[in-house]
Amino acid sequence: METDAVHPRVLGYLGRALSLELSAVQQYMTQASLVGLWGDEAAADRFRQETVEEMQHAERIVQQMLSLGVAPAASQLHPVTHAADLVGLLEHNAVLEQQLIDHYDEASRFCQLVGDQANGEFFAALLEDEQHHGRDLEAWLQELGGRRRRGYARYGAMAPANNGPRGTSQRNPSQRNPSQRDLSQRASF
Repeated sequence: METDAVHPRVLGYLGRALSLELSAVQQYMTQASLVGLWGDEAAADRFRQETVEEMQHAERIVQQMLSLGVAPAASQLHPVTHAADLVGLLEHNAVLEQQLIDHYDEASRFCQLVGDQANGEFFAALLEDEQHHGRDLEAWLQELGGRRRRGYARYGAMAPANNGPRGTSQRNPSQRNPSQRDLSQRASF
C-alpha cells in the first residue's frame, strides 16, 4: 500500500500507537526490575511477560508503518509511573492499558469511517489484544483485593472499624493487611 493512499490521520494513529506501546514496554520492564528488588519474583515474571507482549505489538506497528512506506518514529514516550506497592503499580498500568484501548478503538472506528478496511482490521486486532490485557490486569487487581478508593472517599475507608469512646481506635497495629510490607524496607524511585 502506498503512503498517499492512506489517510494522514491513520498514519498519526500508527505513530501514537507506537509511542504508547513503547511507553508500556518501558513501564513494564522497569516494574519487573522494581518488584524483583522487592523480592516478588512472581510479579516480576508477569511484568516481564507483559513487556514481551507489548514489544510484539510495537514490532507489528513498525512492520505496518514500513509496509505503508512510513519511517517509524515514536514521538513521545510517557514517563514511567511508580508506586509504593504492587497494587499501586497495577492501578497505573490499568490507566495505560485504557489509553491503548481507547486509542485503538478510536483508530479502528476512524478507519471504518474513511473506508480503510486493512488498517481498520489492524487496529481492531490490537484493540482485542489490549482488551484482553485489560481484563487480565483487572483480574490480577481483584486477586490482590481490588482497586483502592481515590479522593476523599478513601479517607473514610481507612478509618478503623472498631472505635472506642470518642473515636479512639481499638485496632491493634499488628492487624495490618499482611500483603502490605513496611515501605521503609522497599526499594523505590
